Amino acid sequence: MGRELKRLKRRKDVVSRLDALLEQATTTLVIHYSCESFYDKTDGKTPRVTSLAVRNLASGQTDSFSIHQIAEEQHVAFEQIAEHYDALERHMLDRFFDFLRTRQHCNWIHWNMRDVNYGFAAIEHRYRVLGGAPIQVSEDRKFDLSRALVDIYGVGYIGHPRLEMLIELNKITAKDFMTGKQEAAAFDNKEFVKLHQSTLRKVDTLANIFERTTNKSLKTKATWAEQYGFTPAVIGEWAKEHWLVTTLVAGGGLLTFVVRVFDLWALFGGNNP
Repeated sequence: MGRELKRLKRRKDVVSRLDALLEQATTTLVIHYSCESFYDKTDGKTPRVTSLAVRNLASGQTDSFSIHQIAEEQHVAFEQIAEHYDALERHMLDRFFDFLRTRQHCNWIHWNMRDVNYGFAAIEHRYRVLGGAPIQVSEDRKFDLSRALVDIYGVGYIGHPRLEMLIELNKITAKDFMTGKQEAAAFDNKEFVKLHQSTLRKVDTLANIFERTTNKSLKTKATWAEQYGFTPAVIGEWAKEHWLVTTLVAGGGLLTFVVRVFDLWALFGGNNP
């Protein structure tokens, strides 16, 4: 199977998965989290997790976990949070993994949470560093919406940064939304409330994009042919690999040969009695 046909099959599989997640909306969760910048770290330590938000796709109910809320509960003064980072972060992640433990049967929609720099693995590693024992989400329960959109609409469906560009193109509210760079600056400035609000906004935004994708109302820069996979390259690969087309082409070549033979036969007196 050619590359373009493989992409078309992958698109079909992703669309089927989207439909399945929508049908299982009551047990489908949208997750996002904010953390310390992983680009500016020079001490080799993993970036701290500052807040997490999990939204139920069906109800919209959102559970959140943040350092500043734990600090408030434990009567740690706002200006003293930095002095108690490890204990506060550990307590926050305790809460999150307790939450996760009772939802291992759920599906988890995320945006680029794929590795130890930023992703489920990064949260798990951070928890281990703090002495915790993380619960892992099964790979077949994770659904990367950012990759799914590429599979559906093609790599050029929107410019970079894709999430921000999608928000702008689809006129989705960006209130409280911060870019990764802005979130890193907010952490450095100890603006934990802003970080938390941005995380909450992002799970709401991801749920919005997911729903628009499933009802085919999401606006992108993809052409109709790119979106549905009917590009000349796909058609060419299909024609090359489909047995019926191959047979017809071969038959057409044989017919041309036969016609040429009869022409020659007629030219050299084949019509004479």
